[in-house]
Amino acid sequence: MNCSERMPAVFFGHGSPMNALEGPYLRIWQALGAALPQPRAILMISAHWYVPELALTAQAAPPTIHDFQGFPAELYQIQYPAPGAGWLVERVTSLLQPLEIRPAQDWGLDHGTWSVLRHSHPAASVPVVQLSIDRRQPPEFHYELGRRLAVLRDEGVLLAGSGDVVHNLRLLRRDGSNAPYDWALRFQDTVKDAITARRHAALCDWQALGADAALAIPTQEHWLPLLYVLGAQRDADVVTLFGDAIELGAVSMLGVVLDVRHHSFI
Repeated sequence: MNCSERMPAVFFGHGSPMNALEGPYLRIWQALGAALPQPRAILMISAHWYVPELALTAQAAPPTIHDFQGFPAELYQIQYPAPGAGWLVERVTSLLQPLEIRPAQDWGLDHGTWSVLRHSHPAASVPVVQLSIDRRQPPEFHYELGRRLAVLRDEGVLLAGSGDVVHNLRLLRRDGSNAPYDWALRFQDTVKDAITARRHAALCDWQALGADAALAIPTQEHWLPLLYVLGAQRDADVVTLFGDAIELGAVSMLGVVLDVRHHSFI
């Protein structure tokens, strides 16, 4: 395939589930979806399927999962009825051999997936498969999986990750302030610089990035989807950053597009 026909790889900073309903990021995700080529399917790695195994959603019609509590009723009424893709389950399983991957019937599309895709791909007509994050494995393992899955971009598949590069719910500002913490701003700048310079090894070894990293990533499930996307980067890719903001002091909305085309949708 000519690299101009290659599908992008995208990381979404999804933030609060409320971003599915309101806020400035809806326009950004809508513009992103309009700017990207139409994929044959989407393979999503969401922070919210963090389990001690590798699994793929294998239903013909994966259910919409409302995996949160204490939010407005309107949020629980959202459905994202994208079809599944058995052929993509088989292809991913083949690419990741000899790793054992369970075809799952007990999960679906969680809010890390549908909160962004309902705006970037609102018709829900593109098949979507989720790949779980195996929490038993180190960061380098997840980066390597992204590298092995990169070939899917040449087969019409949009490879996407959904998480947050800064995600510390214990330190959220609850006093009405939305001002970012200094450490969150510094760490986000460190991440942006490393992504732009392709210093992927430093991002895999995130614990060596110091005190700011420890505050930004108290648990790594929201960080790891970024490593899949970076693992799928190709030499010809241009890096486009979007959603460069931090909400409630400690949750990043930063997103990344890796594509041969530069995108100016913001």
